[in-house]
Amino acid sequence: MESLKITSADVLFVLLGAIMILAMHAGFAFLELGTVRKKNQVNALVKIMVDFAVSTIAYFFIGYGIAYGVNFFAGAETLAQKNGYDLVKFFFLLTFAAAIPAIVSGGIAERAKFNPQLAATFLLVGFVYPFFEGIAWNQAFGIQAWLKASFGEEFHDFAGSVVVHAVGGWVGLVAVVLLGARRGRYNKDGGISAHPPSSIPFLALGAWILTVGWFGFNVMSAQMLDKISGLVALNSLMAMVGGTLAAFIVGRNDPGFVHNGPLAGLVAVCAGSDLMHPLGALMTGAVAGALFVYLFTLTQNRWKIDDVLGVWPLHGLCGAWGGIAAGIFGMKALGGLGGVAFMSQLLGTLMGIAVAVIGSFIVYGTLKKLFGLRLDAEEEYNGADLSVHKITSTAERETLW
Repeated sequence: MESLKITSADVLFVLLGAIMILAMHAGFAFLELGTVRKKNQVNALVKIMVDFAVSTIAYFFIGYGIAYGVNFFAGAETLAQKNGYDLVKFFFLLTFAAAIPAIVSGGIAERAKFNPQLAATFLLVGFVYPFFEGIAWNQAFGIQAWLKASFGEEFHDFAGSVVVHAVGGWVGLVAVVLLGARRGRYNKDGGISAHPPSSIPFLALGAWILTVGWFGFNVMSAQMLDKISGLVALNSLMAMVGGTLAAFIVGRNDPGFVHNGPLAGLVAVCAGSDLMHPLGALMTGAVAGALFVYLFTLTQNRWKIDDVLGVWPLHGLCGAWGGIAAGIFGMKALGGLGGVAFMSQLLGTLMGIAVAVIGSFIVYGTLKKLFGLRLDAEEEYNGADLSVHKITSTAERETLW
């Protein structure tokens, strides 16, 4: 009966949300473009674009059916008669699914083979991501019902702190570990070779595009116009500000940290943005901003995990924090609207991490055995495996390396 209440305004609302999140993929591209070395910029741009196309195919033919039991295999006449809302909802949810390989892309940058990564994209978006998406957002396997019966409330993730970001970040961590560090990044004597961003302006542009698009990501997760919430918009703003200021202070004015700070805050607030008091959202974002700076530094310098854009601390850890934070700041005792249970949030978050890690090990482990994951030494030295970007000048090569 709910479908009878859907209006053309709802269709437009969800369509505009899908377009705003589609635009965020330009943000992913420019964030990676500005962070990697100049010789790998073309690869970064092409990879994000082709990944989105492969994601669309995987989600259209497989993933959407796994998550929601819906397919588009009927004739064109039947599809034309279908409620326009159902079609744009697919588009909207696709843009979430396609964020998984876009997140992973930043972690494995500068040494991953192109074609195996496209195969990984297809498998992740077609099978791994929708498996957990169906659990969290479509009552699959009765897990949400069990959480509600056991702890009083279901696992709550309004806009994907865990479903999208934590899953993407933990998938990225596994891929980074299986790939290994970039050649020359860590020296035998324990020293670290700096690979500074190639363009702070491009990095900043990517962060701004993502930040603006995120208000479509969060606010339009209501998916119907009459359910739109100003609280979600304000909480997103406050978390963004909290993440920015925390990263600015803890990161000691470093421009890379400053521009990732708002993203950390926005990742974390997705889950509980519809429940928290704005002060809770501010705190959630601030913790995420500090968490990103601290863990990025720790993973790169002490643990020597060469996660180029820091996708594990930014998405994996801040996303997990967001899932848990919804169970803290969403409580009425802390000014929230209630309707959450801490244990449901904790277990739901851990479940998302488990699906991501196990699924990623299967996907990337199999591809590594069958085809290999990384470029050979010459390809990595020259910069990417795209012939349009081979460097022939020895002097330029030395400069870029």
